[in-house]
This record gives sequence, structure tokens and C-alpha cells, in this order.
Amino acid sequence: MSNIREIKRRIRAIKNIQHVTGAMKMVAAAKLRRAQAQVLDSRPYAYKTAEVAGRLAMAPEARQLPLVASREVKKRAYLLIVGDRGLAGAYNANLIHLAEDCLAKSDQPSALVIVGRKGVQYFRRRPIEILKFYQDIGDAPGLPLARELARGLMEMFLTGQIDEVNLVYAHFYSALRYDPRVERLLPIEPPSMEGVAAIDYTYEPEPMAVLEAVLPRFCEVKVYQALLEAKASELSARMVAMEGATRNSREMIDQLTLSFNKARQNAITTELLEVASCAEALKAQGEGGI
Repeated sequence: MSNIREIKRRIRAIKNIQHVTGAMKMVAAAKLRRAQAQVLDSRPYAYKTAEVAGRLAMAPEARQLPLVASREVKKRAYLLIVGDRGLAGAYNANLIHLAEDCLAKSDQPSALVIVGRKGVQYFRRRPIEILKFYQDIGDAPGLPLARELARGLMEMFLTGQIDEVNLVYAHFYSALRYDPRVERLLPIEPPSMEGVAAIDYTYEPEPMAVLEAVLPRFCEVKVYQALLEAKASELSARMVAMEGATRNSREMIDQLTLSFNKARQNAITTELLEVASCAEALKAQGEGGI
């Protein structure tokens, strides 16, 4: 009987977990629809900003601009974008391990700027310099956060505190797929114009003045797009993880229900055998008394 009670207790506990994971899956799916719409709506603007910057940067004098000019890398920084919460499968772990690989392979001193509580909790316990960190950014990262991040990184780059900045984030493809990647942010690499139709534009004021105004905006937009891509990827990973947890809970409940039925059947059979044995004993005792 104690075995039966233990199985019933486990079934109740797993059903409670199943309700939680099912609810979290539905919440993540609802948030993912909004995040996916944001990502898809912002991509045309990000691509067009990159195209304008690429066209302007084709001029030889563009290489002399501070945000574009390459220099000897004495210190490298990585902007790591992860989640504030877990229960998203291997999402946070994949990005943290990618950042660790980048830090390990770097020949120069390296530091981190971290967005997301999980990254802060992980790297605080390790001998890695954290220049700045952000937590609790919510499910809809806004442009003010991207501006603050980008401007802080540009200021550190222009003052010589760091010589190169790379983004470490997850690029969103679909609800079932995201791609952890590393992209250079500073110095800005003008996008390749290969395959883009050559169009002669007239700029007012002159092209270099326009480029000087566009490059900081291009940096801000790239950071903002990375934040949106990362958030959509996190929500998709959480939805898939909770769906898997719900499915596993259902399978465990089925297995425990089968074990419960077997244990109950064994108990009933044992009781019947005991009753039959007692009846036989009483019958034999009665016959012996006669």
C-alpha cells in the first residue's frame, strides 16, 4: 500500500508540473508572436541603413573616419546578449559557451559587456572583466536601451579604452531555429555591396558628412536588431523547451499510471489470495472439528 501511495503522490506532483510547463509554453508562444513581428518589421530598416552606409563607405576617404578606421587591437570587448531567466533549454548555455570560446581564443586582453541576468551570474564567478551589465530588460527591449549600449561602446572605442567590439547573440530564423553567432560591431565594417544595383545618388550635404551622421545610427540599429533577434530566439527556445517538458510529463504520467494499476492489481490479487486462504483454513478447521 505504501508503494501505491508513493506512486499516487508522484503522479499528482508531475501533473502539477505539467500544468506549469503547459502554461509557460502558451505564454512563451503568445510573446513569441509579438517578438517575431518586431524582428520582421525592423529588418527592412536595418538592411536599408546597412545599404546606405555601405554605399557611402565605398569612398576611399571613408576609411579615415574614427568609427571605421582599423587600428592595432590591444583590448577586445564582447557584447553578450542572453536571457534574464532560465527554462529555455540550452539557449543561455550555448551563448555563454560561445562567449567563453571567444575569450579563450583571443590573443589580447578581453572584457565583456553583458545584457541578461544569466550571463552576469555566470561570469561574475569567473576572472573575466565586466565593463558593464544590464539586467531585467523585459520581453520587449526598446530603442533607448540599444542607444545607451551603442553609445557607451562607441565612447569606449573612440577614447581608446577598447579597440574592437564584437556582438555575441542569437540570430532568429523561425520558432524552431536560432543561430548563435559572433559579429563585429566596432570598428564598423561597411556591408558588402556585391549584388546590389549601382545607383548614382546625390547627397546633401556632401557624402562624408552624411556618412559621419549615418555611422552612429548604423551602430545603434545593429545593436537594436541584435537585441530583438536575441529576445525572439530566447522565447522560441523557451516555447520548445516547455513543449518538450510537457510531453515528457505526459509520458511519465502514463508510465506511473501503468505502474499504479499493476501495483493495485497485485494488491487486490494478494488480498483475494489471503481471503481464499482464510476460507480454506476455516473450512478445514470445521471439517476437522466434526
